[in-house]
Amino acid sequence: MARKVFFSIHQQDVISGRANAVRNHWVSKFGRKETGYFDPAIWEKAKKVGDSAVMKLIDSEIEDSIATCVLVGSKTHARPWVRYEIVKSVIQGKHIFGVHINRIPDKDKKVQLNGPNPFDFLALRYSTNGRKVSILEFKDNKWMVFDKFPEFELKNTANSERWGESLKFSTLGCEVHCWATDKGESKFFDWVG
Repeated sequence: MARKVFFSIHQQDVISGRANAVRNHWVSKFGRKETGYFDPAIWEKAKKVGDSAVMKLIDSEIEDSIATCVLVGSKTHARPWVRYEIVKSVIQGKHIFGVHINRIPDKDKKVQLNGPNPFDFLALRYSTNGRKVSILEFKDNKWMVFDKFPEFELKNTANSERWGESLKFSTLGCEVHCWATDKGESKFFDWVG
């Protein structure tokens, strides 16, 4: 399999130019087909058909990737499709990590403080018998079931100390790096794994 990375982004970060600094770094090494982001026309066509078409597009792109990289801007954590992409990547067992991009100069040469960690806004909640899991999202200042992923059965019962527990994705090994301060130019390939 090619070393394809799926990039989960907020469209505003593409417009600002920050997302492209990371994506173009990957393109320069492996070519556009390996970047894991699709032509805006494909995305818009899927959106016109409906949520199921968007989910199918995302699902197939993640399936064909070795990792998911969430490009973290100021509002990435709150974007519903970014949340869907994160959860789908975790369910598919993909390596997933975040990269803060706000310290990359935008098209006006301005930088911002790092945005919130999107992995702090999603959680797994284990049933009291450890046989089922629900996906939770932090929305409207409270935790609620993420409606795009109903409760599902686990193949094996969870470890008993997790029964009834909720764990944020940020505590489950979803790391976040900063492109500017963590030397993304030279470390990105290590982060991909």
